[in-house]
Amino acid sequence: MRLASLSSGSAGNCIYVGNDDTHILIDAGVSYKTIETGLNELGLTIDDINAVLVTHEHSDHIKGLGVLERKRFIPIFASMGTIQGIYDTNLGRIDYDCLHSIREIDEFNINDIKVTPHEISHDANEPLCFSFSHENKRCAVVTDLGKYDDDLVKEFENLDCILAESNHDVRMLEMGPYPYQLKRRILSDKGHLSNETCGRFISKILHDDMKAIMLGHLSEQNNLPELAYEAVRLEITMAPNKYDGLDFPIYVAKRNKISNIITF
Repeated sequence: MRLASLSSGSAGNCIYVGNDDTHILIDAGVSYKTIETGLNELGLTIDDINAVLVTHEHSDHIKGLGVLERKRFIPIFASMGTIQGIYDTNLGRIDYDCLHSIREIDEFNINDIKVTPHEISHDANEPLCFSFSHENKRCAVVTDLGKYDDDLVKEFENLDCILAESNHDVRMLEMGPYPYQLKRRILSDKGHLSNETCGRFISKILHDDMKAIMLGHLSEQNNLPELAYEAVRLEITMAPNKYDGLDFPIYVAKRNKISNIITF
């Protein structure tokens, strides 16, 4: 299997998960051209995509969906709340027959990849994140959550790799130009994970066979790749487990182009 970020950040998100036979996009919050270019670097085209999974209806996750669907009819899977949010957003003409409702409790298959939706805490209509498994390989894409709990940690045991949100440096956010209400939203339990909170979350799901960690959804205004990397690495080292922050490859997804490609 492969995991790669085509674009990840507060301005737009699109993640790829797939294998030799099945190719999935998580969100389409960037331009068609960005998606096309990223797929080409993976040796793929839009025609190879079997499905798009939408985590929630915020613009940075769906704004490219309309153009993508007008170029090629691709099945879209999302919660009913997210589908309603898509209905309420001006994406231009879109064939709503492509939309398929899923629930947090329902696992389903896209070809030979099993998809498991997971409920998350975010200020959206019924937001989800997803994990993926094929044979004995498993990964997850977990962004846009204001908090995690023991149940969510348990759901992400035994992953081979994860793309996890490391959205902001708390001090940069507090001292930055955002309005007070927006700062409160980001820091709330329905906002986004900070670098340190992301590190603590990852520390709880580590195991000896974890292949790689990717940090994503970094804020352009309130974070730096170096800060995210160092904060997560330090949290892993300081956590009450046997691991050091240098024990696992940690990558930082780029905002505007394809990231490292994790093969597992």
